[in-house]
Amino acid sequence: MSAETRKLVGVTLDEASVARRSPDVDHERKVAIFDLLDENHFSPIGDHDGPYHLHLAIEETRLVFDIRDADTTPLGKIILALSPFRNLIREYLGICESYYAAIKTSTPQKIEAIDMGRRGLHNQGSELLMERLKGKIEIDFDTARRLFTLICVLFMKG
Repeated sequence: MSAETRKLVGVTLDEASVARRSPDVDHERKVAIFDLLDENHFSPIGDHDGPYHLHLAIEETRLVFDIRDADTTPLGKIILALSPFRNLIREYLGICESYYAAIKTSTPQKIEAIDMGRRGLHNQGSELLMERLKGKIEIDFDTARRLFTLICVLFMKG
């Protein structure tokens, strides 16, 4: 397969999975989707050629990657247990709240320190996602980072 066929050309989030989002959270979602569609490597294992559309959802206690072709014909679902992600997502969302609060009132040094912690947790989440998708979907680190952001958006409230 060529690089043109190993990529996402569309991404949606299951709106039923989340509560109404704040403008900050909605901005994070838009930026992550824009960046993801601009540059990504996404190649499900199997016989299906891309490019692909991806619908992310949370169903019960599972993370669902609903993969479709360019015409949005279903190709299959990859379902992952959420339990390995829960604590990491909780910590990441907590530090994101601290970051959003800090950028309004804190010193640049404090903002930078919080942001370093935020990036570290984001990297851990990205690595965990790559590990959990191994043998199911081939992705690169940057794609994993953007997908992890979108998974976190599914959990963000308010």
